[in-house]
Amino acid sequence: MKKILITGADGFIGSHLTELLLEKKFKVTAIVYYNSLGSFGWLSNIDNKYKRKIKIVFGDINDEIFIDNLIKNNDVIINLAALIGIPYSYVAPNSYFKTNILGLVNILNSSLKYKKKIIHTSTSEVYGTPKKIPINENANLNAQSPYAASKIAADQIALSYHKSFDLKLNIIRPFNTFGPRQSLRAVIPTIITQCLDENCKMIKLGNLNTLRNFNYIKDTIEAFHKVIKKNVWDGNVVNIGSNSSFSINETVKMIQSLTKTNKKIVRDNKRVRPSKSEVQLLSADNKLARKILNWKPNFIGKEGFKKGLKETVEWFKKNKKIINYKNDYTI
Repeated sequence: MKKILITGADGFIGSHLTELLLEKKFKVTAIVYYNSLGSFGWLSNIDNKYKRKIKIVFGDINDEIFIDNLIKNNDVIINLAALIGIPYSYVAPNSYFKTNILGLVNILNSSLKYKKKIIHTSTSEVYGTPKKIPINENANLNAQSPYAASKIAADQIALSYHKSFDLKLNIIRPFNTFGPRQSLRAVIPTIITQCLDENCKMIKLGNLNTLRNFNYIKDTIEAFHKVIKKNVWDGNVVNIGSNSSFSINETVKMIQSLTKTNKKIVRDNKRVRPSKSEVQLLSADNKLARKILNWKPNFIGKEGFKKGLKETVEWFKKNKKIINYKNDYTI
C-alpha cells in the first residue's frame, strides 16, 4: 500500500481527492492549513466511512521543518496547497509568491532528500489568453495575474528539479474544475448560490463573455489517481480538461434552468479583472492525458456539463446551512 501525503487536503479538490484515494485503499495523510478554530475544512464533509481511516495533520508548507518531518514517512506527495483566488493576488501578491513558490521549494527539497515522488498541481491560468486553440502542453506560458505568475514559476522550478536532480515528479494542469464544496469565489458556485438564495433578487457577475473549459471534479481527481497507478515519474506536464468550452453567459442560463429561476443579471465591477489581466478563452487539448495516463473525461460536451452542474446544484441545495451565503457575492 502506497502512503500518500496530500497538501491542501482541506480544500475543494483536496477533499475529493482524499476520498477517492481512501476508496482506492491508499494510506492518506492530509495536511490541513493550521487555524485557531481547529477546522478540518472540507474534510469535515467527506463520507463518514473514510474519516476514521485518514490521518489529519495541521501545518503550513511554508515551514520547512514541518514539511520535512512529514515527507520522510510517505511515498508520494501530492501538492495541492496554494493561494488560488485571482482577485486577491492583485491585493497581496507577495503572499502568493511565498506560498505557491517557496512553499513548493520546501516540498521539493525534502522530496529530493528522501527520494520521494511528487505530483504537483498547476493551473490552466498559466497559459493566459491563448493564440491558438485547443491549448496543448507546448503552448507559450503567459502570466496575466500575479497568481498565474506564481504558478508558472512553481511549475518551472519543479521541472528544474526533475531535470537537474532526477527528482521523480509529474505535473497535473487542471482546467476550470467545478463541483460540490467549491468556494463561492469561483464563478459556478457564485451563480448557483445567487440563484438559490431567496434574498438575492439579482445575479451579480463580472465578464459574461469569457469562455472556460469547465471540468467536473470527478474527472479531475481521477487524473491524479491515474498518475499514481501508472507509476512513471518522468517530468510530464499534462493538461486535464474536457473537449468543450462554455461562456459564462451560457453557464448562467443552464444553471437558471436547473434551479428554475430567471433573475436579472447585473454586471459587478468588483468581479471584473483589469482588462490586460482577463483570460478570454480556455480550451484544453487533452490528447497527452489520454495517451500517457489512459485518462479521459466522463462529463463531456453540453450534456456532460449539465450533468455535472445538476449534481453541483443538488449539493448546494442540501448544504445551505454550511454555505456562507453573502448578499454581495463578491468574495
